[in-house]
Amino acid sequence: MSSESVSIMLNGKEVTGKAGQTILQAANEDKTFIPQICYNPQLGALQTCDTCLVEVNGELVRSCNTLIQPGMRVATESTYVREAQMEAMSRILENHELYCTVCDNNNGNCVVHNTTELLQMDHQKYEFREKPYALDMSHPMYRYDPNQCILCGRCVEACQDLQVNETLSIDWNREIPRVIWDQDVPIDVSSCVSCGHCVNVCPCNALMEKTMLGEAGYMTNIASDILEPMIDLTKEVEPGYREIFMISEFEAAMRQSRIKRTKTVCTYCGVGCSFEVWTKERKILKIQPTVEAPVNGVSTCVKGKWGWDFVNSKDRLTKPLIRQGDRFVEATWDEALDLIAEKLGAIKEKHGPESIGYIASSKCSNEDNFVFQKFARAVMESNNVDNCSRYCQTPATAGLMRTVGLGGDTGTIKDIASAELVIVLGANVAESHPVLATRVKRAHKLYGQKLIVADLRKTELAERADIFFRPKPGTDLVWMSAVTKYIIEQGWHAKEFINERAEGFDEYVASLDKFTLDYAAEVCSVPKETLIQIANMIHNAGSVSMLWAMGVTQHLGGTDTSTAICNLLMVTGNFGRTGTGAYPLRGHNNVQGACDFGTLPSYFPGYELVTDEKVRARYEKAWGTKLPAKPGYDNHQMVEGIEKGEIKAMYLFGEEMALVDANSNYVEAMFGNLEFFVVQDIFFSRTAQFADVVLPAAPSLEKDGTFVNTERRIQRFYQVFEPLGDSKPDWQIFQMLANRMGANWNYTHPSEIMAEAASLAPLFAGVSYERLEGWNSQVWPVSPEGESTPLLYQEKFGFPNGKGRLIPLEWTPPFEPEGYELHLNNGRILEHFHEGNMTYQSVDITHKVPGIWLEVSPELAERRGIKDGALVRLTSPYGQVEVPVLVTDRVQGDELYLPMHTRKLEETVNRLTSSYFDLITHTPAYKEMKVNMDVIRADGERPLPDENFRLAIRNPQVGVKVEEKWKRPGFEPVAVTIQKEREQRG
Repeated sequence: MSSESVSIMLNGKEVTGKAGQTILQAANEDKTFIPQICYNPQLGALQTCDTCLVEVNGELVRSCNTLIQPGMRVATESTYVREAQMEAMSRILENHELYCTVCDNNNGNCVVHNTTELLQMDHQKYEFREKPYALDMSHPMYRYDPNQCILCGRCVEACQDLQVNETLSIDWNREIPRVIWDQDVPIDVSSCVSCGHCVNVCPCNALMEKTMLGEAGYMTNIASDILEPMIDLTKEVEPGYREIFMISEFEAAMRQSRIKRTKTVCTYCGVGCSFEVWTKERKILKIQPTVEAPVNGVSTCVKGKWGWDFVNSKDRLTKPLIRQGDRFVEATWDEALDLIAEKLGAIKEKHGPESIGYIASSKCSNEDNFVFQKFARAVMESNNVDNCSRYCQTPATAGLMRTVGLGGDTGTIKDIASAELVIVLGANVAESHPVLATRVKRAHKLYGQKLIVADLRKTELAERADIFFRPKPGTDLVWMSAVTKYIIEQGWHAKEFINERAEGFDEYVASLDKFTLDYAAEVCSVPKETLIQIANMIHNAGSVSMLWAMGVTQHLGGTDTSTAICNLLMVTGNFGRTGTGAYPLRGHNNVQGACDFGTLPSYFPGYELVTDEKVRARYEKAWGTKLPAKPGYDNHQMVEGIEKGEIKAMYLFGEEMALVDANSNYVEAMFGNLEFFVVQDIFFSRTAQFADVVLPAAPSLEKDGTFVNTERRIQRFYQVFEPLGDSKPDWQIFQMLANRMGANWNYTHPSEIMAEAASLAPLFAGVSYERLEGWNSQVWPVSPEGESTPLLYQEKFGFPNGKGRLIPLEWTPPFEPEGYELHLNNGRILEHFHEGNMTYQSVDITHKVPGIWLEVSPELAERRGIKDGALVRLTSPYGQVEVPVLVTDRVQGDELYLPMHTRKLEETVNRLTSSYFDLITHTPAYKEMKVNMDVIRADGERPLPDENFRLAIRNPQVGVKVEEKWKRPGFEPVAVTIQKEREQRG
């Protein structure tokens, strides 16, 4: 949309809009009411409802699809317009029965209800017609009522072109049209990924969350055999809409006193979706996103929409636990904290401050993490503090810091969506970062964005890609370096950009000598022609964004491969402009924030080195104590330190280290060697079983705080519930312990913690809770005046001289144990998060994915004589597991894929992974493992249930296909109907 202004006359008043805006958009900005049943700002003009008709120069036009023109005269209140809008609304109500008082959707946000009322309709022009279709209650999370469906197409547009799952459509060719799933199958066995988009945008009660049914209203929890006569009676007694609305408005107002709506930020992946949580007492009625949400708008995924049952789980920790022999006994907070203070204090005194390790949480808030690192450094005098970014994204951060200066995404999701070319490496975006993936899928489907995917598996984005190729494991650095070399040899590199904004070009070019296309084709098993095609696509693209995740970082050369990505972008000038940049996709909701706010062994908050005397002096002055100058141990070094006798105790919060650390057999053995171990969590996790004291913490819905998403975007979340039982917010626990050990902290709210962080770390100088109020967000670096920096490096890079750095690299071949034949890959799936400690608490999500599976290629399955449901034993040098088989062409040849969504020790992939690590950051090489596979049982029950979307067939189309509605026999444009009626009236 252009920034050029355009003036129109709206109801006789001059209104200024922007070139490229529609009449409806300009009117909405002016707060001039135009009915808009089918319109949603994120979905655009669907043209199905006709309620937005307005008069332009004496003609009726749809305001949702008519661009403003200079001098245009628009009438929204004329008799002609009112007649047209009433006709359009009457047609909608022919498909929708108004029984608002006993409807669970009567909560002030029903678009059909509100529009009917605002139009002051007082009667039904066309009698409601019941449709010959049954209610679809098959899906565990939501239901579809064809009788209430107005066929606006919002759900279809959201599914087809926003989520781009391409499941829903309207069958306009039926005698009585309806929304269908795939080829008209029950919802539960369709390709629906349970994202919730359709329910989120439904303007009435046709699509509703099952958790709302019978819960929202005062009179809605009534059996259907009683409810239906009540509806009929209501219509007989109150034939006019105005009377119905008077009662329903009163009832809706009563609901406001017991239905609470609270903004929160999702606690799963790093995309950073925000939405309202609707609650009644401790019951979660629904998750409702809004167009104001800065990252996701109306979008959600299966976990963010439905995965909150863990908050009220009976398995929650609610009291402190102290080990007594082989069992744990409940204790008071005083007993638990006194014991921790005594034990940690004694170990520190006897063995020194560096004998204790501190593991922070990427699931907890910035304020929790800030206070935790302050406790470690200021109270316990140690820099031995780290978080789970060590397991995934630290190599990406290191690669960015080497080349561009700051360890975060260089732009935002809007930049990714606007890129002419997106390259995805080692990232299953559609399952690990689903809402972000929708923006790529939408841009690729509707706006011509090109897509290249390099992955071992045929992921959803790989299926959609213009180029998809499968390089050998651990060889991404080689093919990228070869493509970069080829681009330079063709003279396609960004010469002016490099001369003005980069350094080290000549040395870098010299380092590329061996990375010829022939060498890359041999090492990577990628055809030379494919590499040339990739180079041509990069050259021809005006903007390139590169996305990567653990398929890149979890290798011996993870940092170098991340650096190679930045080198390629630097050589082609793809930094500092809209649509360009480097995007390591953060896996956890606050793994970025945990690092940003100081839970790293070498950095204070804001990535200032602990070795910097001036920085240290600033913190020492603020905290009133001497701080350690030597960088501490990271996660990997702490575990090794236990074996060496250097680490005697650990304090861990919000981290399932026993399952997610590589070579978990070894890690658990090390936990057993600790003299004292504190675990703080919301569940009694596998890690907690090794603890001496277990402290019950509060999840995000039970406290205030902030998270930082993968874009560097800081967002507030608000307390929804009181902490369950005796559980407490993590920052409060740390403060209570710190004060027992000599501190005098007096934080009363997380806003005070953020204010302290902002006063100390220049990166967050202008961050404040006031500026983060509501749906507002800030993207660091934030100036003291509060100005965000969504797009980095527009003028200079993050080094003193402002220049980016090209780094010569060597390829590190992956670790391959001898005597093992099959490569084992691993990662996440859409429905469960990580090992599933939270998502398995959801019965509905577990219905979709009840357990683990091993993906085996059809060719390997045939060779081994196994089918779906076979049980196999995988053996590596470090352990073994037994898992059921799913035969799929998502993998090929001797490639296996074992997801991580299990809490059963005999199935968890990290029983097989090694302790080898990235040579620079110590991130485990999770993706570098070979195994042998023994068949225990040749077939059995398929581990993927019939109700899983992976087994269904999608039904792709563009949009709602409203033209098919207009072609239906008997369809008459509203303007024609109004003209006929006027003629009849004379």
